Amino acid sequence: MEIQNKEDRVKISLTLPGVPEFVSVARLTLSGIANRMGFNVDAIEDLKVAVSEACTNAMKHGCKIPKDSYNVDYFVSDKELIIDVRDKGEGFAVSDVETPDLENPKENGLGLYIIRTLMDQVEVKSTGDRGTVIRMIKQLEE
Repeated sequence: MEIQNKEDRVKISLTLPGVPEFVSVARLTLSGIANRMGFNVDAIEDLKVAVSEACTNAMKHGCKIPKDSYNVDYFVSDKELIIDVRDKGEGFAVSDVETPDLENPKENGLGLYIIRTLMDQVEVKSTGDRGTVIRMIKQLEE
């Protein structure tokens, strides 16, 4: 784990192996950070679900072998939490991601929809040569 402090924002970084057993490390780290910031229990649960979905996407699409890793960066300030989940996969065309049909759900394809539903703001950047970053932002309510 790496911790950096830049001006009004603290950065906490994790590098996790591409195996499901370590998603709990990202969730536990997030829970501790969000609790310390003052998020309520419901918001923390939403954050944990969103991070789990982003980590699952990073493992599924960015880690071809279990020795591959992905990164989770938490940027902490007084008013918001920014979470970046970054993989080193092949990337994808973000514009091709369709809104799921909730009347006829598929087994896969709900991850980004769930993340967008739970977070205040979501940005996805994906390039073929540098992987994918899902940035999730949650404002701390007054």
